Amino acid sequence: MLARMKFGCRTVGFPSEPPVLPEKFLGRPEIGPEPCVQDCDQCVRACPTAAIEVIDHHPVLDLGRCLFCGECATTCPSGSVRFTSDPSMAANRRSDLVVSLQSERARIERLNAESLRLFKRSLRLRQVSAGGCNGCEVEVNVLGTIVYDLGRFGIQFVASPRHADGLLITGPVTENMKLALQKTYEAVPAPKIVVAVGACAISGGPYIDHRQVHNGAESTVPVDLFIPGCPPHPITILDGLLNLLGRMPSGAATQHLREW
Repeated sequence: MLARMKFGCRTVGFPSEPPVLPEKFLGRPEIGPEPCVQDCDQCVRACPTAAIEVIDHHPVLDLGRCLFCGECATTCPSGSVRFTSDPSMAANRRSDLVVSLQSERARIERLNAESLRLFKRSLRLRQVSAGGCNGCEVEVNVLGTIVYDLGRFGIQFVASPRHADGLLITGPVTENMKLALQKTYEAVPAPKIVVAVGACAISGGPYIDHRQVHNGAESTVPVDLFIPGCPPHPITILDGLLNLLGRMPSGAATQHLREW
């Protein structure tokens, strides 16, 4: 008992408090007003997943493909691409993951009233690794530790899809996993939600367009929430889930953004 008292509370204060992130953490990118150098495509050539292109002399970055390697920002001579320390990047729609000079930050829409009534205080998810490398799976697993303590929000992972309220999918959906994913989705009772975590589950990631890959979860099942990253930080995953469930404290997101 004495040892436990000395150990103290190690659970992060998020979402009530801004999270403490690693110094080298690359969060949500932003596109600056500086135009690209004429005929420059260094960022395009540096990107391993074709996540960035230049349109009207300004970069356009697809977070659904982005591996957050930072090469585009490093090679851009005009400094048009910058990565912030903002971990909030999830979106309801695939198109909202595209960041450009004109784009506005997409706010995550809460579930409908009936789904909120059922899931806001108690959400059970079946995690499906659809051919993942285990990077995203590890970050999802970390959410269950005392540091993040996902269970304090009423969110838990279950072994059977028949006991679940939805799926959390990682991996690019390989050919061998497509049928398994379909059957798992069908086994979850309605109403249900689907969360795609990581670049692979959103677009195929580094395996995009491979003949044995189906380029993400949306090719097989409907997706309610996309959480980008390779892999996404646990705070990014938690932020997306809490916003979807309407569990973020009022004004917390705006305050955190100012502090970041």
